[in-house]
Parts: sequence; C-alpha cells; structure tokens
Amino acid sequence: MIKKDNIMSKEIKQIGIVGSGYMGKQIAARSILYGYNVNLYDINKDSLEEAKSFVNKLTRREKEKRKNITYLTDLKKACSNSDLVIEAIPEDLLLKRRIFSRLEKFSPPHAILASNSSSIPISKIENAVERKDKLLNIHFYSPIPKINMADLMKGTMTDEGIYERAKQWLESIEVEPLILKKKSFGFLFNRIWHVVKKEALKIWAEGIADIEEVDKAWKIFTGMPYGAFFMMDNVGLDVVYDIEMSYYKESGDLKDKPPAKLREMVESGELGLKSGKGFYKYRR
Repeated sequence: MIKKDNIMSKEIKQIGIVGSGYMGKQIAARSILYGYNVNLYDINKDSLEEAKSFVNKLTRREKEKRKNITYLTDLKKACSNSDLVIEAIPEDLLLKRRIFSRLEKFSPPHAILASNSSSIPISKIENAVERKDKLLNIHFYSPIPKINMADLMKGTMTDEGIYERAKQWLESIEVEPLILKKKSFGFLFNRIWHVVKKEALKIWAEGIADIEEVDKAWKIFTGMPYGAFFMMDNVGLDVVYDIEMSYYKESGDLKDKPPAKLREMVESGELGLKSGKGFYKYRR
C-alpha cells in the first residue's frame, strides 16, 4: 500500500537508473510511486520494454505516475539532469568501473553516484572517477515491496552530506537504510545470505540432499514462506553465479567458488523464474 503523504527528499528530485533488469526496474517503480522523476536507461531495448511492462503492472491503479518515468537508450540523456544516479548492472568490477567513468562524465557536478552492487564495495570502483566524495553503495534487497531495506555504505572519501542525502532519500521511499560503519564485501545481510547460499549449493552439488529437502528445512526452521533454492531462482541463477564468483575472486578461497553444476545450468539457459526453469520449473 503506497502512502500518499510521504515527504520527498528535498535535494533529490530526478533519478537516473542505469540498467533496467531485475533490480533496476524495481528501483524505478518504487521511485515513481513515491513522487520522483526517473530516467531508466538500458542499452537493450527488449529489456526496457520488459521494464515498462513491469512498471505499468505495478502502477495499474496509479496510472498518472507513469508520466514520471522516461525509458532511454542514451546514457547521456539519462544522466544529464539527474540528482542521483544508481548503477544496477551485472556484478562485473571492470564493467562497473567503465560505466562509472561515463556516469561522472554525463552527470551534473552535484549528482550522487551510487552502486546497487550486491557485493562490491564502492571503494573498489573509486579509482574510475574524480568525484570520489559523491560515491556510495545503495544496495536494495528484492523484492523491494516486501523486503524494504537497503545497505548504505560509504567509500573512502564519501562526503557526510552526500551520505545523509542518500539516507533521507531511502527514508522518503519508505526503505529502511542499513547503516554500515565500515567497508564490507557483501555489505550486511548479503554476507549472511552468502553463507546460506554457499552451503545450500554444496549440499545439492555433493548429492547430500535434494533441493526440496533443503528448502523444507529452511522454511520450517525460519518460518519463512520460501526456501533458499526458490529464492535463488527468483533472483536469477546467472545473477547468483556472478555474485558468488565475486566472493570467490575477493577471497581466493576455493570454498567460496560456486559449484560447476550451477555454471552448467546458467550456460544451458536454466536461469530460474525468468527462463521458466532453474532449480524448479515455472509456468511462463
């Protein structure tokens, strides 16, 4: 239920979102529902069309909100008037560095540049830009309407005022900021979730138990409606694989390397809910 009396962040009016995939479209929808203007960018027109359908579905009772979002394939136009730019592209450090260099070039000098990365600290991206004081991590959890929290983490030179503006913006869209006091690869809850995923995948890959048994145990113990494998399917197994590889590259520990069976599923197009088949099968 969207509250009508929310107070918009006074210094953030226009938001640019780079990447219209699973998370980008959710952030865009949340933002326009709470009164912000959004430029949603993607190089892929099909992805933008899917995002538009998603946003239209969420705004079917508030169709007037749709005028507040613009779908763009031109990155410069998406950033040029934005007060806050949020990167929501795949978990590839080199790719993120390249895109942040362009975001800085195309964005106004006052703009906050944020990454929605699921694991990579903004400090690993800093060297790609000059305005290091404007950088931070804003990592949303999915699905946003149900898990309304986001990690908020500084880089090595993030300005306190910038950090506070980002915090106020999250509060204005009724997303609870999770304040991190120091750099953390994987941020806050995702570090806990990483361990759950890693062990669940090992149990499956080693043939110890079927996925249904793992999910059953998780649901009984936690009282949650969904198990670990269903949640991974919901996120997308390609995304899960990229995230787990990020942890492995960071630690260098073979225990963090995702099982080959997961890579094989991704390579064969079994990506979870979005492809109709992952650990479970879905009607499309």
